[in-house]
Amino acid sequence: MLRHACVVFIAGAIAACGSEKPKESADEFVARVNNDLQQRGHESAMADWVQQTYITPDTEQLAAKAEERLLEYYPKAVKESKAYAGMDISPESQRAMKLLKQGLSAPAPDDAAKREELTTIMARMQSMFGAGKWCTGSPETCRNLEELSDTLAKSRDWDEQLEAWTGWHTISPPMRKDYRHFVELANEGAKELGYGDLGEMWRSRYELSPADFEAETERLYVQVKPLYDGLHCYARGRLQKQYGKERVPDGKPIPAHLFGNMWAQQWNNIYDLLEPYPGVSNLDVTAALKKQGYDATRMARSAESFYVSLGFPKLPASFWQNSMLTRPRDRDVVCYASAWNMDTRGDVRIKECIQPTEEELYTIYHELGHVYYYLSYLEQPFLFQGGAHDGFHEAIGDTMNLSMTDAYLADVGLLPKGAKSSKEALINRQMKVATDKIAFLPFGKLIDQWRWGVFSGAIAPEKYNEAWWDLRRKYQGVEAPVARSEEDFDPGAKYHIPNNTPYTRYFLSFILQFQFHKALCDATGWKGPLHECSIYGNSEAGRRFREMLALGASRPWQDALEKLTGTRQMDASGIIEYFQPLMGWLEEQNRGHQCGW
Repeated sequence: MLRHACVVFIAGAIAACGSEKPKESADEFVARVNNDLQQRGHESAMADWVQQTYITPDTEQLAAKAEERLLEYYPKAVKESKAYAGMDISPESQRAMKLLKQGLSAPAPDDAAKREELTTIMARMQSMFGAGKWCTGSPETCRNLEELSDTLAKSRDWDEQLEAWTGWHTISPPMRKDYRHFVELANEGAKELGYGDLGEMWRSRYELSPADFEAETERLYVQVKPLYDGLHCYARGRLQKQYGKERVPDGKPIPAHLFGNMWAQQWNNIYDLLEPYPGVSNLDVTAALKKQGYDATRMARSAESFYVSLGFPKLPASFWQNSMLTRPRDRDVVCYASAWNMDTRGDVRIKECIQPTEEELYTIYHELGHVYYYLSYLEQPFLFQGGAHDGFHEAIGDTMNLSMTDAYLADVGLLPKGAKSSKEALINRQMKVATDKIAFLPFGKLIDQWRWGVFSGAIAPEKYNEAWWDLRRKYQGVEAPVARSEEDFDPGAKYHIPNNTPYTRYFLSFILQFQFHKALCDATGWKGPLHECSIYGNSEAGRRFREMLALGASRPWQDALEKLTGTRQMDASGIIEYFQPLMGWLEEQNRGHQCGW
């Protein structure tokens, strides 16, 4: 299946070392592989689309079989590529062969029976997540993830929130045995390709050694940690006012069900509790969407118009015909938002169960970032149809989100026009953005840290849940609200675990989007505070963005980054600049409070 996080497509390639004399030139070999993978990838994408938008045992098997055929092809192509080791071949073919080797998130063993077993397990875990419901009695009492998430977002009652959180986490223990065997099979496949384990293979995609890449993610996190620590300390104080110090004590992690999000990964749903200056400014975009009758299509059209204002083309008619923008009433589907590049030739789609809320408005702008990246690199060969690295793919739409300033939202009628911005209004706005962007950073980092440990064996199967909560306490400063044991499998309650989608891309994207935003604002000649800049309607910013996106994966990510920003190193200083007003305010607010955990 073609997969790229909340994205879906393939980007792959390979390094060589073998001895058999090839029957075709390296360029001819790469051209054939590009063609073969395009055909097999299209078949897998179609089967996977049906399986995720019409969950039945039959579609589950069809998706598994299509994926099996794709997985069968990769190791054979990798083996053939070894014949070109040591030969003088073009840089393009060298890069294509390297990417081929790294092209799957879960390479299957060469053994046909094990390959079938792996694809069956993967399809089954995805279906278990997509069809997951928590029931308290009769079928009428069953609630799915969106319904339980809605309770967390809106309720301020400890017991109601706890029931919703605990209920959803009952869907994942049955995955535990499957996940353990999945790890064994995928590790075997990665070792056959020359990697120590699947985590090492994932980290090798970043043009750095696995150890250097781990050090790089830690360096970036250290840059932004003071921001998160200040936000966490402030949030604890506000939650203490709501629930009492006996439930939210000083100096300890905060119960995870209180943040309005099933994984406490973003805190924007409890902005009403965190708002610094209540009533100072009207930032209720959700109320405006509902009042103005926005439906799923109108929200998607709004996102499209933003990209078009920068010089991107309108979306093809097939996008509107083939996308799933709302939850069907007659069947189970995987509602988790994702963007799909079905055939790498222009059939692009979105799968999202859109509701008229501010959070989902931002999500659709984000998903169209993937779609426009797909469309920007359509002229590249199949193996180069991917992000410069996967964090780039996630950062595109979020860069656009940063331009959805109060002024922009007022221009499109979703906030009052002409309101003068006071210091208090600015802090409110920065707090609202921080509950999304800053709150996410430690969670974005720890998901794959857990998996890297699982894949390497540093986290034993009998310690899966314990290690999960150790990392969540260490990085997020959150705690399970009820006792957990190894009978539970809380990682599986997060889409990206049963779906096997690498997650470091999201952490990197939250760094890169601010770096991109600053570079694009500089390109427009913007001289004001970074948080007030919007590139909406600016053709020069659009031109520079499109030129970077058109490279796809044809060049190392450092080249793509330099093309847009002028530097070859990822850097979090843009986040610090953007949130300067809030950082100073939080420092004042937290003075005298016991911070940390």
